Amino acid sequence: MNNSYLTSVIKQFEYYKSLGDITLSQLTLEELQWQANVESNSIAIIVKHLVGNMLSRWTNFLTEDGEKIWRNRDQEFEANFNSIEDVFAAWENGWNCLFNAVKPICIEDLERIIYIRNQGHTVTEAINRQLTHYAYHIGQMVFLGKLLKSNEWKSLSIPKGKSKTYNLEKFSKEKEIRHFTDDL
Repeated sequence: MNNSYLTSVIKQFEYYKSLGDITLSQLTLEELQWQANVESNSIAIIVKHLVGNMLSRWTNFLTEDGEKIWRNRDQEFEANFNSIEDVFAAWENGWNCLFNAVKPICIEDLERIIYIRNQGHTVTEAINRQLTHYAYHIGQMVFLGKLLKSNEWKSLSIPKGKSKTYNLEKFSKEKEIRHFTDDL
């Protein structure tokens, strides 16, 4: 494993954050708080859960268990944002914690053992665990946002019916090594 892993991980986290940013920016507070039923999560609740997870996992990432004693996971599933600004402030706080922890990691750290609920993970495993967890929940946010906005939804990827045009543009360029998010 080389430095390309760390560069790629940061770009992947940035990409998923951007999907969340764009989703959140398309919605009203009422839409962010919409729940299909009492057992389902609103986008606001998913944000609250992601932020709680990020703050717990990434605070003192290399030196403390990722499940902090101060975290109250069950409260993350209770809606309590009063404004869109509150949602965005929490969202940014979680991501800032993550990036402040991930960006200084070096190759030598990747095989270190860290703990989440007393279960040992290499740093690589812990990063991958969180990346996939966040992608899962951000996918839920995007799906809910698309359902709520219907025809007003601004696509976050290749819009329906535009794949051929997109591919023609991509294949008209010379081959090069780039991260897929470089064009976003």
